[in-house]
Amino acid sequence: MKSAAIAVVLAVLLLLGLATSCTSIDTGTVGVVKYLGAVQPEVLTEGVHLTRPWPFADVIDVGVAVFPTQAEATAASKDLQGVTTKVTVQWSIADRLAPKLVRGFGYHEGAWSLGIMEPAIQEVVKATAAQYTAEQLITRRSEVKLGIEKGLSAFVEHTLTQKDCRGAIRIANVAVTNFHFSKEFDAAIEAKVKAEQSALQAENDKRKRVTDAEATAKERTLAPDATAYQTEVESRARAAAIQRESAALASSPNLVELRIAERWDGKLPTYTGSAIPLLQLK
Repeated sequence: MKSAAIAVVLAVLLLLGLATSCTSIDTGTVGVVKYLGAVQPEVLTEGVHLTRPWPFADVIDVGVAVFPTQAEATAASKDLQGVTTKVTVQWSIADRLAPKLVRGFGYHEGAWSLGIMEPAIQEVVKATAAQYTAEQLITRRSEVKLGIEKGLSAFVEHTLTQKDCRGAIRIANVAVTNFHFSKEFDAAIEAKVKAEQSALQAENDKRKRVTDAEATAKERTLAPDATAYQTEVESRARAAAIQRESAALASSPNLVELRIAERWDGKLPTYTGSAIPLLQLK
């Protein structure tokens, strides 16, 4: 009986040990194992794994999906204008380098976002904004965004290299919202834009007046030519008509009498004296 009881106790302890030695890793995470406080180099992928029994082993679930960090940075432009912008960085952890990242920077809620990404955003925005005037930050926005992206990648890589975990963080995307300046600067920009628009409108009006004046002058220049051309065409037409009529009279001597007969209304004219009508009846 005694030996049976011992066997049961040992079996229960074995089952408890096995149960506490199993861990489950969710999708989108990897497991980093700490044994007696020391981070182990192996990485546990998603699924069920067998580890050392509790309390000797502790498994940390490290998210490897894309994670966003958003920070607002204030800087000074090249022409010493204060500028504030919001930057959002989407980044992720390299699976195999998660243990090195935990060893180098620790692990707690927001540790890598607060300890790596946010300082990088603050520093890079200041350095990039100082290379452009306030106006250039707006007109050369795509170039400024590209500079911030490159600066963030370099800053993060340098920070990771110091802790022997180069490549542990991958930057997927960087979004830069509109730059915000002081109210005085915004008012000056607005006034400048309005002045440029007014100048452009005045220039367009001037060009229109010049174009209208040139068209009127051209019309006045062409009008005599058009009149002369029309007169010439009409003269040619009349001359041609006279020539055809002369040719017809020459070939048909009785044409005049025919035209008179065609126009006669059937009434004999009344004459006084001894005048004889032109019409000849055969």
